[in-house]
Amino acid sequence: MSGLRARRLAARRAERGRAARRGAMVAAASVVVAVGTVTGMLSALGDGGGADEARPEVTRSPPLQSLPVVPSPSPSALPSASASPSPSARKASPSPSPRRKSEKAGKEKPRAAAASTRLYRHPGSQVLDWVRAHPGDPRQDVIRSRIADHPAAVWFADYTPATITSRVRAVTSGGAEAGRVPVVVPYVIPDRDCGGHSQGGAPDLDAYDDWIDRFAAGLGSGHVIVVLEPDSVAQAECMSAGERGDRFASLARAGRVLKDANPNARVYFDAGHSGWHAPAKQAGWLKQAGAASAASSDGIFSNVSNFHATADEVAYDRAVLDALGGPASLGAVIDTSRNGNGAPLDGEWCDPDGRKLGRAPTLSTGMGRVDAYLWVKLPGESDGCKGKPGTFTPSYAYDLAR
Repeated sequence: MSGLRARRLAARRAERGRAARRGAMVAAASVVVAVGTVTGMLSALGDGGGADEARPEVTRSPPLQSLPVVPSPSPSALPSASASPSPSARKASPSPSPRRKSEKAGKEKPRAAAASTRLYRHPGSQVLDWVRAHPGDPRQDVIRSRIADHPAAVWFADYTPATITSRVRAVTSGGAEAGRVPVVVPYVIPDRDCGGHSQGGAPDLDAYDDWIDRFAAGLGSGHVIVVLEPDSVAQAECMSAGERGDRFASLARAGRVLKDANPNARVYFDAGHSGWHAPAKQAGWLKQAGAASAASSDGIFSNVSNFHATADEVAYDRAVLDALGGPASLGAVIDTSRNGNGAPLDGEWCDPDGRKLGRAPTLSTGMGRVDAYLWVKLPGESDGCKGKPGTFTPSYAYDLAR
């Protein structure tokens, strides 16, 4: 082991000890009581496969996976929340892992100024490849105009630390050159769906911390939106309290690292969606993960790869933000890629029929505390029922776009 590596590990162990002591005090002082009961639960996204390069694969959002459907009542504080897949029955690990880094105390940094430019459409996406390759397809014009011409997020779902900096830089520099704002999605947190459908991710949290350092090094200095680890907070219930604390400490650290690397980066944390956890419960976890601190966070995101109506998400996100506290500047971004008809009443999660595109991506929502509507899940990329998971399926895209 090199001297530098040994010093880094020693510093991390010392920080873990401090985090454990601070975490115990925070837990004792901040008991969050959930208001209402939500038995619906969204399971984690799948990997989507493929090399994570600044080519079409980089924009492949992982497929949505789920568990058996159990319809449930809407939370009392929210209007019209639709039923979702039920929570996992698997038991949490009985033994907590070692405590890790907690969020730094101290003076909070001011939030990055609002971006004035428009969202970036990365040129290497699956839908654009299909449009270019099928000029004579009768569906091509609808898919091009209604999906391919709109900006969407770029996912980084493979644990490949040697090349992650250059791949992120290829996207962010492209956005800077175009004068537009890219949306990037780091998605390699260990046990990213509690050992269920989605395999992959970093081998452990130390490796994840190093990967985030490398990811941050590619952010550049321009405006960029970071959708930090979908499902990483909302799906943490299947973990032990110790494991959750470790994960949340790494997420808080990730937010700080990303914002330290680029003060113009806007980092949003996982709030699940309006059919999942009650706002107070979700806010309690988000607070532990650093989402209430301007040093780590610009707010929350919701509805990634899901179908809940925008109005329900706006009400839910505002309730979460109210319960979260923190600076009044914290806002929310909402995935509107497939929610034009709302969530299916039967809770179907896998390419459900009757869905349509939601609101177009924009940084100007006209809604208080709602910073953006984004297409985080690229419309037409299958969950695994109408096509191979994570791949663009033109028939599905056409159905969404008509």
